[in-house]
Amino acid sequence: METRRSASGISPDRDQAPYTDAEKHNVVAGDELEFSHDLHRGLKARHITMIAIGGAIGTGLIIGTGSALAKAGPASILISYTIVGFIVYLVMCALGEMAAWLPLGSGFTGYATRFCDPALGFSLGWTYWFKYIIVTPNQLTAAALVIQVWVPREKVNPGVFIAVFLVTIILINYFGIKLFGEFEFWLSTIKIITICGVILISLILACGGGPNGEATGFKYWRDPGAIKPYITTGATGNFLAIWSTFVTATFAYLGTELVGVTVGEAQNPRKTIPRAIRLTFYRILIFYCLSVFLLGMILPYDSPDLLYATKQSAGANASPFVAAIKLSGIRHLPGILNACILLFVFSASNSDLYIASRTIYGLALEGKAPKFLAKTDKRGVPIYALGLSASFALLAFMNVSTSSKEVFGYFVNLTTVFGILTWISILVTHIFFVNARRAQGITDAQMPYTAPLGKAGSIGALSMCCIIAVFKNFDVFTPKFNAKSFVTGYLGIPLYLIMIFGYKILMKSPPIRPEQADLFSGKDRIDREEEEFLRQQEIKRQGQAPGGGRWFYKTFISWLF
Repeated sequence: METRRSASGISPDRDQAPYTDAEKHNVVAGDELEFSHDLHRGLKARHITMIAIGGAIGTGLIIGTGSALAKAGPASILISYTIVGFIVYLVMCALGEMAAWLPLGSGFTGYATRFCDPALGFSLGWTYWFKYIIVTPNQLTAAALVIQVWVPREKVNPGVFIAVFLVTIILINYFGIKLFGEFEFWLSTIKIITICGVILISLILACGGGPNGEATGFKYWRDPGAIKPYITTGATGNFLAIWSTFVTATFAYLGTELVGVTVGEAQNPRKTIPRAIRLTFYRILIFYCLSVFLLGMILPYDSPDLLYATKQSAGANASPFVAAIKLSGIRHLPGILNACILLFVFSASNSDLYIASRTIYGLALEGKAPKFLAKTDKRGVPIYALGLSASFALLAFMNVSTSSKEVFGYFVNLTTVFGILTWISILVTHIFFVNARRAQGITDAQMPYTAPLGKAGSIGALSMCCIIAVFKNFDVFTPKFNAKSFVTGYLGIPLYLIMIFGYKILMKSPPIRPEQADLFSGKDRIDREEEEFLRQQEIKRQGQAPGGGRWFYKTFISWLF
């Protein structure tokens, strides 16, 4: 669907500029605080595109897939990754429709507050922030573990590398959105090249291009089999095997919604965000579905190398792709892949700190967190939100001690369910958003971007997300009840609900009726920014002499960005 700009033509009487001079008034309009500075729109189209394509490619795909393959077999992971991938695409389309209409600095927590219920925005924002202040130190620890492949723990304490990585990501985030965008652009580029290389090698091995010359094809789908029965045998065992991999598939996709956090700092968001969302479909199809399909062709689920990989904590030795490469007889590649995994983890920790700081910043904008956290410096960096979020990254040093490592692991398991709850919140908000714009007479033709399957797609995806959230840890009940896994797997759900209903009771906030949802506050300012950006771009184009290189870029490459 081509991006349309007719949305900017809607100007009801209430579409007034919500942002006043902060130094005189020090707040309040459109449910967001306003200070003397604001986030800067420093993320270019290429930054947004690469963040969308490579943002969620990480250790969940290149390492976590191994445990699912060993548990349930190749057909199981292909089915689960495809279904969850389609759900993720629907979530991103729902988010893209709201973000293209109104690119808020508070991200999807702001949409939940405006279009659905302030209580949902409150719960979503705080649980999402909690997730990322825990995930960030966990990524730093993973980076230190990867380095131990070259530098043993006995030689250099992992805390040294944790400190180096922590200082580095703080500096990248501190020196502004442009530096962050450039780093993520190049790191995402490396991630994409790495995944493409892994896919290409897997294809070559499946076709018989490896040192042993064996074309495996669907050999391992026949022996030991396409599905490994789980818990029981027969059709029930096959179904439980497929269902057990949904958890791994879901967590491999977590973080895809990062694009929704960047909308407040994106240039020309009404064009760049929908384009990034459309590319999500191809990323899911190629990087996730194709890679797990090829993995199942070159590595049997009962391989000793795979069983060894699933017992490793981090690094290339923990990757099922490395296990498959070793099985084929290729040497030296694990060391190269280990370096790539290090970059994966570093990129994840960098973007996780960014998400944490922008999430608490968005909560402060809405008055749901201390208002000083909404202050930014002249470069548009929310320095207090960044400082608070970075302080929690010091928890990474807990993992240096084996006694506290287990406790920290429980926190990580607890926060993973918040990823699914985030998708649920985005889908609920989109359903309310569609109801609101229809009640207020805004047609699809007036929207810059609309989700391909509309409200029905969000309802279907919401149903699946709820089922996954409730039944994702079904195996804690069999064959014997596991209390620790039950608590860490499900405690996040009642915490999320307690925050919603607690906020409603204390603040007495009613749900927002469709005809009363605020779809316009702040929109006129974004319209003006868009028009000015497009005008400046046109001036630049008129001042550039046509050339062969520019023609090549415009014809073959610019569609991507």
